[in-house]
Amino acid sequence: MSTAVALSGALAHLLALPNKIGLERDAYFTVQGIYRGWDLFGYVLAIQLVSIIAVIVFARHDRQVRLLAIAALVSLVAAQAVFWTFTYPANVATNNWTAVPDDWETLRRNWEYSHATGAVFQLVAMATLVMAALMRRSSALT
Repeated sequence: MSTAVALSGALAHLLALPNKIGLERDAYFTVQGIYRGWDLFGYVLAIQLVSIIAVIVFARHDRQVRLLAIAALVSLVAAQAVFWTFTYPANVATNNWTAVPDDWETLRRNWEYSHATGAVFQLVAMATLVMAALMRRSSALT
């Protein structure tokens, strides 16, 4: 469930990208205001991390499920690596999109495309967890 909730925010960023990437400066900074409070998704990501680790631990006797859960964990870690490398520095440089630095267009590009990349990683995490659940159910039926 936490992965689905995390995916919803990630997909919102991804789907908004085509409509936002070409906005003029003032319009872009205005639109960015809609994300105030989204830092609370950090709690969801922490729950997601703990949940995926729990699946790995509880699936220690089911190799297929464990490997899929490990793939989900790797995807989550990759999404976070992209966030902390590209998204977070853009947030800091713009004071969460309330200050306009000279390189704001580069920061926007980094911010938008890093969120898109993170969404793909979150989608992979969700897909691998769904596959793990289906594998688990399949083995329980036999």
